Amino acid sequence: MAAEGAKGLSHPKVDRYAQVPNGSTSFYFRTRSALLKAAAERLAELDLADLMSVANPIEGDSLASAHASRLATMVMLSAEEPRLTRTKARFELLLQANRDPDLAEAFRHNSEIFTELHRREILSRSDSGDAPDPTVLDEQTAATMSFVSGVHMSFIAGDRTITSAEQLDLLLIGIADGIAAAYNRFGAKPR
Repeated sequence: MAAEGAKGLSHPKVDRYAQVPNGSTSFYFRTRSALLKAAAERLAELDLADLMSVANPIEGDSLASAHASRLATMVMLSAEEPRLTRTKARFELLLQANRDPDLAEAFRHNSEIFTELHRREILSRSDSGDAPDPTVLDEQTAATMSFVSGVHMSFIAGDRTITSAEQLDLLLIGIADGIAAAYNRFGAKPR
């Protein structure tokens, strides 16, 4: 998926890549659609393990540096192998998921967890002790998630403008703070 895209995925190629006898893949996944769904489910399984390590940190776990959030650290890990290959495959599958509800379902749960991680990061980094207005928090979450998607696309394209978790964290905080400041300044409500 990462090297040739969804169009390049076939049973014989998977057999060769996995170094299994010809026909093995088609025995377990009879159709191309079943093969795509299996790839999406496996990718979602691997991503979920990463997301859960961030969502539910283990005492003494050093995923995040002293100066960057766990989420920013995890995003930066997606720029390096083997996660970069997964990032490329995920985007290929997400494009296919727009036309295939079974593929979309494979990613739905992880998307909800990723959204919640963004919300938690924004709440934990909030300047005030008060919880932000839920509408503002929704806007901050949507904006930071869109930004991270763009960062992932940059990684896929080989662009390393964002070079560290600390830099990414600073940008995410700036986006969230800018949205909060705009709402405070103008008193506007979205939509």
